[in-house]
Amino acid sequence: MRHVFAINPYSGKGSGITELPAQISAACAEAGIVPELYNKPDKEGMLRFVREAARTATEEEPVRVYACGGDGTLYCVVNATWGCPHVQIAAVPFGSGNDFIRLFGVKEELQDIRLHINGTPHWIDAIDCESILPETGESVHEIAINQCSMGLDAEVCAKQAAFKKLPWMTGEFAYTASSLYCITQRFHSEFTVQIDDQPPVKGPFLFALGGNSRWYGGGYKGCPRALPDDGLLDCIVVRKEFGRLKLLSLLGKYKNGEHLSWPFTNFQRGKKMHIHSDELAAVNVDGECRYVNDSTFQLVEKAVCYVIPKGSAYLADREAGKL
Repeated sequence: MRHVFAINPYSGKGSGITELPAQISAACAEAGIVPELYNKPDKEGMLRFVREAARTATEEEPVRVYACGGDGTLYCVVNATWGCPHVQIAAVPFGSGNDFIRLFGVKEELQDIRLHINGTPHWIDAIDCESILPETGESVHEIAINQCSMGLDAEVCAKQAAFKKLPWMTGEFAYTASSLYCITQRFHSEFTVQIDDQPPVKGPFLFALGGNSRWYGGGYKGCPRALPDDGLLDCIVVRKEFGRLKLLSLLGKYKNGEHLSWPFTNFQRGKKMHIHSDELAAVNVDGECRYVNDSTFQLVEKAVCYVIPKGSAYLADREAGKL
């Protein structure tokens, strides 16, 4: 097996990741493997590096790609390797949010390269997000392993990138600051939402979220019951039935994942969610945002071979029915 490390040196504003190449060399030497590293501040170069490694992966010589950075780096690696059956993906968390890895352990512990070298490959689901570009009508597909959404939270995500550039902003604080800003600017959206083959529902919504895992936005538990290997998409739609002050009072409960019981929340599991907006609206695909009128979130079962870090209780808890 080849071990390929895609490092984003800017992740987490550089905190801790500068020492990572030396740690990779030591861990790989201990394991008797030869690492292949890309450690340049060049996103397109990293994507070419990962695509080429994925293209050459075979059943006899699979490739394990280590996404060393935050959720954005993981998104890039997932999309660059999509459709390559002999690629495994590990996530080494050095970003400001690191939401997807929260199911598998604590960020500081999972920065240990040895846990990923000795991890267990496990097939998980993914979300194929198809969006229609308003300028050309072209259909664009992006792959998420965490969540996709439209509405207030997607607008927050689009704005969050600007807040994260401030030197004192963490991922969670940036999301909260962006939330407060967007509440005053774009409080609700007029959507038509359809889940699977059910009749479409039109009205004012705060957001519509399709979740494959639980956290996003730097620690917000948007899909508190989602699991990335259960073959189902957690569809959560929150109707706009209250004002801004009420929403501010609910923000903490939403962060803690207490919103499924709200009378204005619709939660169900399915395979597909389609969202239409007459006005351009942000769509959030694992933290990457664009403005569209239409998006479809389609679950793809057992689509990504993800490496569960050694020592994680996830697989044991799944087998015991604790998750």
